[in-house]
Amino acid sequence: MKISCADFTFPKLAHHQSFHLIHTLGIGAVDLGVFQDRSHLFPSTVSQNPRAVAKDIRSKLDKNQLIPSDIFLQTGEEPAVCSANDPSATIRRANRDTFENIIEFTLLIGCSHITGLPGVWHGDKSKDWAFALEETKWRMEVAKKAGVVYSIEPHVGSLLSTPEAVLKFIQEVPKLTLTLDYGHFVYQGIEAQRVDPLLSHASHFHARGGASGKLQTTHQENDIPFDGIIKQMKTVSYDGYICMEYVWVDWEGCNRTDNLSETILLKEQIESFIF
Repeated sequence: MKISCADFTFPKLAHHQSFHLIHTLGIGAVDLGVFQDRSHLFPSTVSQNPRAVAKDIRSKLDKNQLIPSDIFLQTGEEPAVCSANDPSATIRRANRDTFENIIEFTLLIGCSHITGLPGVWHGDKSKDWAFALEETKWRMEVAKKAGVVYSIEPHVGSLLSTPEAVLKFIQEVPKLTLTLDYGHFVYQGIEAQRVDPLLSHASHFHARGGASGKLQTTHQENDIPFDGIIKQMKTVSYDGYICMEYVWVDWEGCNRTDNLSETILLKEQIESFIF
């Protein structure tokens, strides 16, 4: 198990400054957020010239002795905007074009893991589910051919907001892996034990403090049992990254924590459980 940190934890810093801070924290790997209109990198910008953007990012990573651990792709400013399972065939086609460019970018910077979102409910549950399956399968196949792992992150507001829904989806998409964040379930009052069966399907992991009704919270208020989760990870031989993934965004109170201090505290705690 290895520790990484999200660059979007520190969105008010310039990109190279966030890399420098992550290195200063003693973390050697970084998750890159590629979110339209709300991160250091936009999918639209990367897609225009993947090679040039990759050269710039690779240089910044090297200067700060960081390796890329994940590319987190979100094609819309919000999950419902330009979602993977958008009812519009035009939007889904554009998303596929973007994804192919992101694959090129991912390879050029030396990364082998991409996270995406599964999709949301748009109004026709049958079609919404079918499109989500279709696009996830397509992305997995394209990524596999390139030697990249594609995973999805179940999240609040998605069509995979419960562990049971996630397991049903996985049954229909063999070999699908997850970027797992217990916080999205604990926030809804779902006990961590119900989430544990998803760990054997995880290829990436997001960690930050959370509790019922609090998608992101402080170390003192945290109810996510990271000690038990690490034990479960060892049981299922999880060997991916554990990303310190505090975010700073005006959504569900996720701009009320001191991300720097909380990242340090959580890193120390998780390291004590790992070692």
